[in-house]
Amino acid sequence: MLGTFLIGLREGLEASLVVGILIAYVRKIGRDDVVPRIWAGVAIAVALSLGLGALLTFGTYGLSFEAQEIIGGTLSILAVGLVTWMIFWMARTARGLKSELEHQVDARLDGPGWGLVAIGFVAVAREGLETALFLWSAVRSSGDAPLAWIGAVLGLLAAVAIGWLIYRGIVRINLGTFFTWTGALLIVVAAGILAYGVHDLQEAGVLHGPWTGTTGWAFQLSDTIDPTGLPAALLKGTVGFSPDMTQLEIAVWAIYLVVVGTAYARVVGRPRRAARAASNEGTRA
Repeated sequence: MLGTFLIGLREGLEASLVVGILIAYVRKIGRDDVVPRIWAGVAIAVALSLGLGALLTFGTYGLSFEAQEIIGGTLSILAVGLVTWMIFWMARTARGLKSELEHQVDARLDGPGWGLVAIGFVAVAREGLETALFLWSAVRSSGDAPLAWIGAVLGLLAAVAIGWLIYRGIVRINLGTFFTWTGALLIVVAAGILAYGVHDLQEAGVLHGPWTGTTGWAFQLSDTIDPTGLPAALLKGTVGFSPDMTQLEIAVWAIYLVVVGTAYARVVGRPRRAARAASNEGTRA
């Protein structure tokens, strides 16, 4: 539940902030008449994201076990790739996001402003489709689907509420700090989903070798930790650990966490290093 709540909160807040920036800007320049165009694009994007979620949830019924595991594992790995890209994209472009969106609005404000439908659509569809795929993968790996979906819904509702409060100026939060820390936590969640995707491909027989199957277990704790119990659900939903995991799952989890975590720390620390260097230069001058 915690992992899916975090996904819903982080991704939902990104979308809410983008929509808030668009609406605030067109109202600032006196074009309240085009606000419904933005909402139209947002509505289309939300409908498309819900459609993808329904397709992922119900589209594999009737397929063989191996086919379901191959699809699930492949899409889980794809989801990890997408969310990893988005985490780094946000870390690099968050500072200039407002000006970039305002420039896009200026370029499409001619006449009735129907081009803003596309802006609203793209702004939310990018987050919505990624969120649908990532949440679906997270729910599959959580071990407790109902609780995981509740966490996702609560996260999305919280994101909408926070986005509205920020837009109205009622609350102020340090968005840079928020996205930095939630990005780091999402990397941990993504590592678990990646391991679960590998697990699916192992069960389907796509990945096999001495590090999988009955001879390649890293640990088997099902006799000690109930796979359907709360501790197992918490571990699956946060760090991605299951009571039984193969050596390959552990290796993939650890490699992703070390490589991506190190790269992320360098990216988010770059502005601070630049500011420190500039301060030192000013002191010497």
